[in-house]
Amino acid sequence: MTAPLRAPRSLVAAGAVVFLVAVGLVLLMVVRPSSASPSGQSPSGSGASAPSESSADVGFARDMSIHHQQAVEMAFIVRDRTDDEDVRRLAYDIINTQANQRGMMLGWLETWGRPKSSDRPPMSWMGHTAAPAADGALMPGMATDTELDRLRAAGDRDAEVLFLRLMTVHHRAGAEMAQAAADAAGTEEIRNLAAGMARAQESEIALMADMLKARGAQP
Repeated sequence: MTAPLRAPRSLVAAGAVVFLVAVGLVLLMVVRPSSASPSGQSPSGSGASAPSESSADVGFARDMSIHHQQAVEMAFIVRDRTDDEDVRRLAYDIINTQANQRGMMLGWLETWGRPKSSDRPPMSWMGHTAAPAADGALMPGMATDTELDRLRAAGDRDAEVLFLRLMTVHHRAGAEMAQAAADAAGTEEIRNLAAGMARAQESEIALMADMLKARGAQP
């Protein structure tokens, strides 16, 4: 009997990301059923104008969407490289949480009538001076293409340790960006989401430090 054809893991992972982002967009529609009116009102229904192109709200939604996308990618990679339940559980949490958050942020950009990409330098809304992307790392904390290739080639404990190290650096920069948005954003949606992100990522940083210690490794 002919064995059933199976899709490559990369396609399965990509399809899962698309599905989770779609779930995030659906959640946004359920939680925020009133979208922006033609006059440009905010999704909160407060009557205020949608955030400007140069606002912290728009900049954060764009930049953190990119940041989250890579975190989800790394989590999918390690999920297929280890059988360790603790690492796989963390990976699943990151995949589900950050893909849904990314869907919400992209949905807000749509609601505000702002493009999902821009020629503006990443994190310019934070006052950061743009630096050339180093080996694919578009923003602080993001893994380079070389580091991602190493993660794809690693297995078992090596994959676990490398993932935990890369994700710790990723989370530190993400928490800093989220806190900046929580402090500077003009919309309640972004302030609340960003503050929650900062708390959650700081908590996961502490968890990953313990997981690295249990494996005899340093952050």
